[in-house]
Amino acid sequence: MWEIRAGGDGRLAAMDRNRVAAWIAAYEQAWRTPGTAALGTMFTPDATYQQGPYRDPVVGLPAIVRMWDSERDGPDEVFQMTSEVVAVDGGTAVARVQVRYGDPVHQEWRDLWIMRFAEDGRCQSFEEWPFAPERRTTAAG
Repeated sequence: MWEIRAGGDGRLAAMDRNRVAAWIAAYEQAWRTPGTAALGTMFTPDATYQQGPYRDPVVGLPAIVRMWDSERDGPDEVFQMTSEVVAVDGGTAVARVQVRYGDPVHQEWRDLWIMRFAEDGRCQSFEEWPFAPERRTTAAG
């Protein structure tokens, strides 16, 4: 599971691709784990979580915990998740994440995640840009 890693002064040297990838892996593991205890090690108490570019952010760890529980079917939910860290600049990271729900797949998302990390390595701002495959249509004419 994700661990906050900081030096003696409580500050993280810098986020890098490996630390961001580890945070994303911990996010997936937390989604697959009963309860929400892991979220306190992953998000700051005042974190914001925006589920789409035009959605109001969920503000604060207690609200994120409630949203987390309401959004998932439970820790036994069947899904496959892949991710690629696209960029890291200081405490800001961008990742491309693909999630396929079900077996057989009944829902699919390709997201961009924009994450801003606090000095202790926890996420203080999470912004998700979700995209679903377009349905095929027959061209008119």
